[in-house]
Amino acid sequence: MEMEGEAESLSLFERVRVNGILTPATLSSDGKLRWTENRKRCLNLDKELLGFTVEGSKITIRAFVENWIVLHCVVCDEAKGQGRRDIVLEPLTEESHQLWCQKLQEYIDSLDRPKRLFIIVNPFGGKRSATKLFHDEVKPLLVAANIEYSLQETQYQLHAKEMAQTLDLSKYDGIVCVSGDGILVEVVNGLLQREDWEVARKMPLGMIPAGTGNGMIKSVLDSVGDPCSVTNAVLTVIRGHRVSLDVATILQGETKFFSVLMLAWGLVADIDIESEQYRWMGSTRLDFYALLRIMRLRKYSGRISFVPAPGFEAHGMPCNVSGHGKLDLRNQSLEEVKVQQQSYQGPMVSLDDLEWRAIDGPFVGIWLHNVPWGSEDAMAAPNAKFADGFLDLVVIKDCPNLSLLALMSKLNDGSHVKSPYVLYLKVKALLLEPGQRVNEPTKGGIIDSDGEVLARGEGTYKYEQGGLMAYAPMQITVDQGLATLFFPR
Repeated sequence: MEMEGEAESLSLFERVRVNGILTPATLSSDGKLRWTENRKRCLNLDKELLGFTVEGSKITIRAFVENWIVLHCVVCDEAKGQGRRDIVLEPLTEESHQLWCQKLQEYIDSLDRPKRLFIIVNPFGGKRSATKLFHDEVKPLLVAANIEYSLQETQYQLHAKEMAQTLDLSKYDGIVCVSGDGILVEVVNGLLQREDWEVARKMPLGMIPAGTGNGMIKSVLDSVGDPCSVTNAVLTVIRGHRVSLDVATILQGETKFFSVLMLAWGLVADIDIESEQYRWMGSTRLDFYALLRIMRLRKYSGRISFVPAPGFEAHGMPCNVSGHGKLDLRNQSLEEVKVQQQSYQGPMVSLDDLEWRAIDGPFVGIWLHNVPWGSEDAMAAPNAKFADGFLDLVVIKDCPNLSLLALMSKLNDGSHVKSPYVLYLKVKALLLEPGQRVNEPTKGGIIDSDGEVLARGEGTYKYEQGGLMAYAPMQITVDQGLATLFFPR
């Protein structure tokens, strides 16, 4: 009776050959494929199925499994590790064969998975191995999942932004960046500068870690407890689940930059940018230069003004920022905004309706984050969320050198925010007024966002190259859930 009751909810229940063994097999409406092959097996189609192919009477189901699971959640002895497996299913009649193919395809279609992707590979990022990584690790999984793709390598800085601005989005179900975070940022900026930005912003974006930092994909995978690996990143794209992502608009006059990861001024920005002169050291350059900067610590004068999130109103002192010219912050939802310009202009929040608070320097560093991880080994903002409508602000005003060294060593688990020398809060908007170095008033600092140098103060590393903006006040606001990411589940 139990089997009869269960069978009523099954999509299919037949005797077939699985890997050459004649066995009862069931495909249930919740996407579970069960059969017996020496022992009971279960395949979760939603999570483990890549795709299937048909050759003659055989249906080859391509899967990526973590374990072969016995019913009642007992793991069999041979189930160690994860990997690709093919399951060859052979129905006994032509009618049964057609029915199995139909049900498998119907279930895959119900998952709303991407069928065609535009893939951007940055051959210059990280260890310059992105192209090889794509062909060795990414492509085989896409082929197994029957996903078609167009591939384009970047040839120069901002090439990915140009692609995103001109791409015929109707041909694709997602854009995937085989790179570090920089290419993703270019793509977001390109999509938001299109005339059809309101449609373009909904294009799902995927990340395959092939750069130096990889903070976004680390944040995505870590949020569900998955290790940050190429395989897990590709499976995230294949499965097709999505999540909204906040986007910050950094504005100075008429110049805009859209940020999805972080903004830094002071210690972290100095380490990120100035350590480039030690690239010959490889990844150790960051640790080396961090030690150097801490031992020769700089402090910067200046001020930050911010609109605190609920619960953080006690920080700072009340202030008025209405004298800062073109800060146009009107508080409306995205759907209510009637944008006259051809591209996205940033969130609109009424300045007069917001209660601003300020903190004066000097500062060791300011770190503004949209997601938890700044890189694969730096959980800068452990409480950051993908679409809560707030940015996480980390402020270090003063800290003894040895305490700062200990504090920086705790970035790998986010416990640095518990230090008495760290102020950690959430904000809706921020006005950064950068100043000069304390004791070196002729020299300024560096402001960077998502790997892009926004501004270089006088006397800084490669000052002559300038930046996207001037070393002057800049406004940062956030638009909740503006972009879309592929997400594990």
